[in-house]
Amino acid sequence: MTSRANALLLATILLVSFTTGTASRIFAISLPSIAAGLHTDMVGISWALMSFQLATASLSLIFGRVGDVYGRQTVYIWGIVLFTVSSLLCGLSGGIAQLIFYRVLQGVGAAMVQAQGRALAMDASTEESRGRAQGLMTTAHHSGFLLGPGLGGFIIQYLHWRGIFFFLVPMGAVAAALGLDYRRRQGSAAVSRPKAGRPAIDYLGAALLVAATLALMGILDRQVMESLTPAWRTGAVAAFAALAAGFFVRERCAESPILSLALFRIRMFAFSTVTLLLVSIVMSLTVYLLPFYLQEVLRLTPSFMGILFLSAPVFAVTLSPVGGALSDKVGPRIPATAGAALFAAASFLGVSFEPASHWMLPTLVLALGGLGTALFFPANHTALISSVPLEHRGVATGALYTMFGLGNVFGVTVGNFLMTVAFRMHSGNPDALPAAADAAHFVLALQDTFLVTTGFAFAAVACSVLRGGKRPGT
Repeated sequence: MTSRANALLLATILLVSFTTGTASRIFAISLPSIAAGLHTDMVGISWALMSFQLATASLSLIFGRVGDVYGRQTVYIWGIVLFTVSSLLCGLSGGIAQLIFYRVLQGVGAAMVQAQGRALAMDASTEESRGRAQGLMTTAHHSGFLLGPGLGGFIIQYLHWRGIFFFLVPMGAVAAALGLDYRRRQGSAAVSRPKAGRPAIDYLGAALLVAATLALMGILDRQVMESLTPAWRTGAVAAFAALAAGFFVRERCAESPILSLALFRIRMFAFSTVTLLLVSIVMSLTVYLLPFYLQEVLRLTPSFMGILFLSAPVFAVTLSPVGGALSDKVGPRIPATAGAALFAAASFLGVSFEPASHWMLPTLVLALGGLGTALFFPANHTALISSVPLEHRGVATGALYTMFGLGNVFGVTVGNFLMTVAFRMHSGNPDALPAAADAAHFVLALQDTFLVTTGFAFAAVACSVLRGGKRPGT
């Protein structure tokens, strides 16, 4: 670290990373209780979940650019404040419509802090400790994943579901106070560039990006598409294609684009971005499908299944700093590629699932994913962010979270598609949907799905190798 002030900044970033990780898991486990408390159904509460994800996925890249222009620390601190206030408002919601609206605000705040956090962590680190800082951020975030379900269950059982939102408020307040203290210590040095030298924000490009992202997530959502007529489905796909094309055309000609397409000429940035998308697809698909296999085929209890799922975050929490330190020592390509290879090994193990497999086999799949997380994410994030010029680090961080969010959506969509096609092929019923009640055909479909997923993972390995040499830009 370069100074005591930078150590304070990194502590703030780690606290916020832990808070956002906790918030994601603590909300997920609370969905049934919140639905009952607000007298809504699964559709209503699902919108409270999706509204947050839509906001973060569509706005992370934009706020990354805003941070590059107006100062990352400014956007970061205001993001903490918005996240904290909206968490309080979520806890005070009187109905599902209010909760959905406040969750959108919470997602906006999360997008603001996510788009700046890893770039600020890099700014607060020496060149020799950048990977270690990214590893600590991964540890902090996955610590929230690890503790969130237990905390959520305790708060709901012994207090109230509203307490899961109130619990986030003091952590957010402390983080905001630490951030403001850092700004005070830095003084005028905290401002990234003079007001007169700021480029303009490409608002048209931002609007096109938000619209294209929302359209993409809509057409990838099976419930949304099934609710539309064939003509409307065609129109939705055409609308996404038009919006996406419009965004890229706009970014090519804009004087100050939201996403400079020239960044993709940087080999390390381009291949790190694609690798992240592929690994996110593999990880999301695995986490999405395994619970159905564990609970409905192997007949494991939900409580025991929850214990098995701890294997991934335990490895991620404990070993991510090691992965980051390794990246500092040998460069990002080797640990990131090794991490992607572990995801490939985990997917290949899924091909051997049987209706009567021992529970240790899927647990090994989860554990390998945790090890892959510890090696891949700190190194890949370091490569992706440090490969771009300083004035574009916010955009790089925003691109990181956008790719991760899209990868999560793609993972679920690809998993559903592959399972449906394979299940229909093996069952001989062209209209069948995957059902664990038909365990034999369900597991055969699962094997085929993991075989294709292994292909995605090996493509990620190849992209990671192609990213370049020991240091970004080499």
